[in-house]
Amino acid sequence: MSLDSEKMKTLVTFKKKLEKRLEDLDFETKEVTAMLETLNQILLEKGFKRGDMKEITPQPKEAPAVIVSREKVASSPVQEPESVIPLKTLNEEPLAIIYVEKNSLHVLPDESKSFSVNTPPFNHFLVERILVRMQEKDNELVRMGQLTPDKKFAYNIVREGEFIREIIIKNVDEERLKELKSSLRWTFEKMYEKMKN
Repeated sequence: MSLDSEKMKTLVTFKKKLEKRLEDLDFETKEVTAMLETLNQILLEKGFKRGDMKEITPQPKEAPAVIVSREKVASSPVQEPESVIPLKTLNEEPLAIIYVEKNSLHVLPDESKSFSVNTPPFNHFLVERILVRMQEKDNELVRMGQLTPDKKFAYNIVREGEFIREIIIKNVDEERLKELKSSLRWTFEKMYEKMKN
């Protein structure tokens, strides 16, 4: 009986180790996926066609293609993110990560949560009251000749069905970064609260 008990303890310990390893791998996979999505977006912005994107999906045999692609990116002005800003709830629950590059942001929602464009207050608050208004303000400045078209605020919401995969925001200054950081955190927190109910 004691032998069976020892075996059970060993099996339980082994099970816990496997669960921990799986958790670690899951976290690592999410991190790599987030970095890959950012890299894919940068490559798309620099003129790569969708067909070329298959070369940079994470497959062991395709590793040299990733290295070649990275060399192409290195020659462009956009390289590594200047800073990474995690967005969390007051309880330290992760909501999203903002990669800040020169004058642009890449907002990647936490992959363990399925944030839908249909969950309030995403469209009504973040899109209509924040993003659209900033864009309209810059469009007016362009019309008045006070801003060149290539410097105006722009955004793109990358979706997979109804789910938000990334929000790309271009031509962001320090003042707008503060407002956007606050607005994004508040929006995702309210969306997360609604998803839990």
